[in-house]
Amino acid sequence: MASAALEILGLILCVCGTLLEMVACGLPTWKVTAFIEANIVVAQTIWDGLWMSCAVQSTGQMQCKVHDSMLALSHDLQAARALTVISSVLSVLALMVVIAGAQCTNCIKEDNVKARVVNVGGVIYILSAIFVLVPLCWMANNIISDFYNPKVLPAQKREIGAALYIGWAASALLLLGGSILCCSCPASGSSGYSVKYAPTKRAASNGEYDKRNYV
Repeated sequence: MASAALEILGLILCVCGTLLEMVACGLPTWKVTAFIEANIVVAQTIWDGLWMSCAVQSTGQMQCKVHDSMLALSHDLQAARALTVISSVLSVLALMVVIAGAQCTNCIKEDNVKARVVNVGGVIYILSAIFVLVPLCWMANNIISDFYNPKVLPAQKREIGAALYIGWAASALLLLGGSILCCSCPASGSSGYSVKYAPTKRAASNGEYDKRNYV
């Protein structure tokens, strides 16, 4: 019962992490305009994402433009695109693996095999978290480096956007949930030890118990 509860808890954390990961992947707020020096008062705010860039006017109007060419993007954006997509695919694959091996399903009959399948799903979730964590940290490092680089113009400097924080939360949930799934074990009721019963004592023909029963 406790093992099944842990599986459900780990699966819930991983599903929440997967949803947050997909949200972070689609949001255009990976990089946002930095309001520093003469750039404090501006008429618009620039958002840069993996798939599009948006300009938010001071009046509240927003215009977005999808990136025309992938090859024209910077190396960190290209890598972030590929790794986040791979991470999302791995998360969906891990979800199907965990559901197939969960104790509340009947896809697999043997409890030992079901536990191993759930462990494999947890490992895939951990790999998914690593795949999404790499571009997040890489992007944050580039943003911070450009921010403190005196050669970069103030109007071109960016700050860490909300999508990166959502992505970090998603990777934490995936790591935690995957670790819980890796600790899954077979149900306690299916132990591999067989119960042996002692033979019953039989009475002799004269009504007394056979002395061999006491040897």
